[in-house]
Amino acid sequence: MGKLRGFIEISRLSPSARPIAERVRDWREFELPLPEGKLRDQGARCMDCGIPFCHDGCPLGNLIPDFNDHVYGGRWDAALRALHATNNFPEITGRVCPAPCEASCVLNLEKVPVTIKNIERSIIDRAMGAGALRALPPAVRSGRRVAVVGSGPAGLAAAQELARAGHDVVVLEKADRIGGLLRYGIPDFKLEKDVLDRRLQQMLDEGVLFRTGVDVGVDVRGDELRKDFDAVVLAGGAMKPRDLGVPGRELAGVHFAMDFLTQQNRRVAGLPVDGDDILATGKRVVVLGGGDTGSDCVGTSLRQGASSLVSLELMPRPPDERAERNPWPQWPLVYRTSSSHQEGGERDFAVMTRRLVGENGRVVALEAVRVELKGKPGERPSLVEIAGSEFDIPCDLVLLAMGFVGPVKEGLLEQLGVALDARGNVATTEGRTSVDGIFAAGDMSRGQSLVVWAIAEGRKVARAVDEYLATR
Repeated sequence: MGKLRGFIEISRLSPSARPIAERVRDWREFELPLPEGKLRDQGARCMDCGIPFCHDGCPLGNLIPDFNDHVYGGRWDAALRALHATNNFPEITGRVCPAPCEASCVLNLEKVPVTIKNIERSIIDRAMGAGALRALPPAVRSGRRVAVVGSGPAGLAAAQELARAGHDVVVLEKADRIGGLLRYGIPDFKLEKDVLDRRLQQMLDEGVLFRTGVDVGVDVRGDELRKDFDAVVLAGGAMKPRDLGVPGRELAGVHFAMDFLTQQNRRVAGLPVDGDDILATGKRVVVLGGGDTGSDCVGTSLRQGASSLVSLELMPRPPDERAERNPWPQWPLVYRTSSSHQEGGERDFAVMTRRLVGENGRVVALEAVRVELKGKPGERPSLVEIAGSEFDIPCDLVLLAMGFVGPVKEGLLEQLGVALDARGNVATTEGRTSVDGIFAAGDMSRGQSLVVWAIAEGRKVARAVDEYLATR
């Protein structure tokens, strides 16, 4: 690597952000880019490990030491080639991936990993700004047609790789715009949609066809897909949300997180929303769930002007330091504060919802109880209520951000007759389902996971489809 003592001489530098008081007034991205000189210094910190554990930490196997060294040496074109060699959408992962690569960096043993995620984003943002994002259409077309159902990161990655391999690819999307949760799930303050649109234009130039407003399984049946296409990739995600089975769930003012987030993304885009407005403006908001989706609900609620906000997590508060059973280079199961949680609101852990209280058909309070993990040695612990710990939280809006339980089974999956695994996801072997010519990738086969895993699986299933078509 370029600077042999860079990791000793140069300190880790995280990107700065717009002040909280400013950024909660708009929907623009809040992270600020690092100057080129400081980026090159950060690239110089990569320490030429004998075994680069960041490769294993990244599901895509990104060539992290390579592009870090290119940035340090000012070789931006080479850095872009190294980045695109393994990752179709670094502008996405550089914004919303939790960076398991940094967690597995050898320097993270000292809690000062290389700032990989920011370098990744800077490489692609620089290229996009310079107009260096060019289409790579195939020299020869195979004449084979492939349908990709779903336009999230898995579907888009599969579509791009298959188009570049020479196949005629059609992406079918239920919503009115392409992008899946990238479009209507992730808030604009984390991912402005013009970033996504620039990549979609590249894919159009490479020959990918996008068809929106197509509810596959309703507008187009499974047998029609099999008849009209040589292969089908299922990439519809794990869209069935985990519900809250308590009294009062039916009250007005209780909504799934994705309904809330989708509406706001549509408002920012200047589009009409479906159904009645779900707004936090002037309301006492409770968010159930402490993951990324819950965090997105927090940031969105604060920008809408919630009068108060509480985030509740069922599990106990994670430790500040790694537990002995969670050693490096595993993902550190420690307490984290997201950018949205930094912006405001309260957080509480080990809290279980007993019921929702209503007046005149609307929610007015959440009745909760504190819980703790208990269990015998060698057995899986369970959550037990703490006697006398009951309390109420006044609220006007409850957002359910408790994750997803798998793909929607009704409709397309039933029509195709694909086998499911023990968790209710589409069962696959190297991307192939139990039905000939039908493949699956991303959350639909893996279950709810990270965007970087979705891209990796999209690339993997594209190779499987290409090999399948080569034998037909």
